[in-house]
Amino acid sequence: MRIVPVRLSTSCCHKKKEEPKFFSTEFWSDKVAWQRTRVNTLRCLIGCTSGDFSTMWYLQLYHPDLSPMTSMGLAMMAGLSTSLILETVLLRRSMKVPYPAAFKTAMGMSFASMIAMELAENVVDWHLTGGQVLFQDPKFWMAAAASTVAGYVVPLPYNYWRLKALGKACH
Repeated sequence: MRIVPVRLSTSCCHKKKEEPKFFSTEFWSDKVAWQRTRVNTLRCLIGCTSGDFSTMWYLQLYHPDLSPMTSMGLAMMAGLSTSLILETVLLRRSMKVPYPAAFKTAMGMSFASMIAMELAENVVDWHLTGGQVLFQDPKFWMAAAASTVAGYVVPLPYNYWRLKALGKACH
């Protein structure tokens, strides 16, 4: 009598699920991940842009003798700071965690994404306005809108990849 090995079929819950490849359309077509990425990036954009633009405007108004590069550097630092503060407050209120835990979570956000956002905004703004804040000029407001769009779009693919591949949301 010959014994033939029997192959037991394993149910789907025992199979290791293979993740889609980075360069596949399947990887980049997760609507739920894209929606969360868009919301997270928008929250970051609000924090970064409010700090960045406010600081640029303040410095140009009260310290016009500063070099444009110094002004932009300070504005970027302010943008990163306001983003961290906004995220800490939102985490505290939405998740009801103590401020130290909320701040620690906010610090765990992707600084690469925030820096890319800040750089995109400042490069576009500098290219279109030379760093000048002229509230009465419609071109300034168009440049502000264009730089904000750039700041939103540039980090989106990275934020999506980070969420989809690593399971880490920026917020």
